[in-house]
Amino acid sequence: MIVSSCTLAVIKNLTRSARPYGLIENVVTHSNYRNRGYGTTVLEKAVEICRKNNCYKVMLLTSRKENHIFRFYENAGFNRDEKTGFVKRI
Repeated sequence: MIVSSCTLAVIKNLTRSARPYGLIENVVTHSNYRNRGYGTTVLEKAVEICRKNNCYKVMLLTSRKENHIFRFYENAGFNRDEKTGFVKRI
């Protein structure tokens, strides 16, 4: 059974000496398994994959607005003040 996952895209790039970057979305942990470190482990693995692919950064997008979610991502090393994201639905 999968209890936690995320989507990771490693994206080719023409800037930063042509180093790629990572984009994480859809971080989810089954409700029966939350607060046990599974989500953190998934994020750590995604960052590890980015390092192995010579990414110069990893970005994470979330549609959630709750402060405890923001704290979770910040505790995992992500900085919400570094970039501003925009979405256009089509």
